[in-house]
Order: sequence, then C-alpha cells, then structure tokens
Amino acid sequence: MEPSFWLERWESNNIGFHKKTANPLLVEYFDALTLAPGSRICLPLCGKTRDIAWLLSQGYSVIGIELIERAVEQLFDELGVKPTRSQRGTVQRYQSPDLPDLEILTGNIFEVSPERMGSVDAVYDRAALVALPQAMRQQYTQHLGQLTGHAPQLLLTYEYDQDLMDGPPFSLSPEEVYQHYSDRYDLSLLLRTPVNGGFKGMYPATEQVWLLKPRNPSGSLA
Repeated sequence: MEPSFWLERWESNNIGFHKKTANPLLVEYFDALTLAPGSRICLPLCGKTRDIAWLLSQGYSVIGIELIERAVEQLFDELGVKPTRSQRGTVQRYQSPDLPDLEILTGNIFEVSPERMGSVDAVYDRAALVALPQAMRQQYTQHLGQLTGHAPQLLLTYEYDQDLMDGPPFSLSPEEVYQHYSDRYDLSLLLRTPVNGGFKGMYPATEQVWLLKPRNPSGSLA
C-alpha cells in the first residue's frame, strides 16, 4: 500500500483495526515461542497496538516498526511516557527513559537495516503481512527475515473470499504462507477459527495462528 493510504487512515481516525485490549490470540499462544524472560520481540507495522503493553507487562522487551508518526506518538501518550527521538537517515527511533524496554523505529520498514534494528529473539506479526497487497508480500517476508535473523515467529493471518471484499486485511491461503516461509522455517498451524460475525458482519472469514520455527542450513531446527 502507498504510505498515503495509511496516513489518511490515521489522520481521519479511521482505525477500526485498532483494538483497545491485547489480542486474545497473542495471550493464548505466545508461550508457543518458548522465550526466556527479557527476550526482545519485534512487532512489524505495530501501530499503537495494546499488544505492546501486554508484552511489556509480561517482562519482555519490544522493538516496533511503524510508518505513521502519529500512531507512535499516540502509543507513547497512551502508555503515559514522553519519548525522545533520534534520527538516522529516514528512520527515527522513539524511546523513553521511563520505559527502557520499548523502542519504536518510525519510517518505511524497507528502509530499516539490520544494524538499526539490532538483534531480536522473536517476531510477532499480527497485522503486517495481512496489511500488504500480494505484490508486496514477498519483498516484505524476505526483508523481515533479513532484519530479524530469521527469528522464530508468531504469525496471524486471515482467509476469506478476496472477491467479496477489498483488503486490508488481505486474505492469505495456507499455500501462500508456506510459499513465503517454508524454505527457512518449519511451520505449525496452531489454530484456525472463524472470525466472529465475519468481516463487516457479512463476509465469512477464518483467522489462523502460525508458529514459525527457523531451520539452520542443514535443514534441522536451529
């Protein structure tokens, strides 16, 4: 999607995708990643999701990536802390000494480098892959893998008849998920459940929770 699409959504407060509480599927399935306390979690295209507050409350460190500066400012405001900003190239880093386990990189995710990101222990992708049209998804999955060192991932996707509704969120078949990830990860489908009421109360849809475990070059689990 063009950046202007998301900027218009945030400026007009057309953010029905934003939920006021942590995603119940994150709460239920996050332990599948089997992470140590204090692990650093990457949230791509994070917006101001309440999932960040939940992860922090569980003792994890969070680095998010978000295109829209307004969303990041609202995130820190809702967390009750004032951030400082540092600029390098086209990417800004938001941090607060009052919340040292959180940092947000603001800018185009494709302009974020692994050096700027730093090491991460896992990825939680709730709304990034499904927010991108098909033409961008291959580029995104390859770049995210490079950014995160192909860290383990908890991925949430949707599946529905794309002819009935324009995304985002876009529909991803299990076959497409495997196409993007099976060369580097072992994939497990942890849950497939109907979306309550469907999309817009009209279109049947299912939501999937995927666990992606990286392989080393020999093909065994890393």
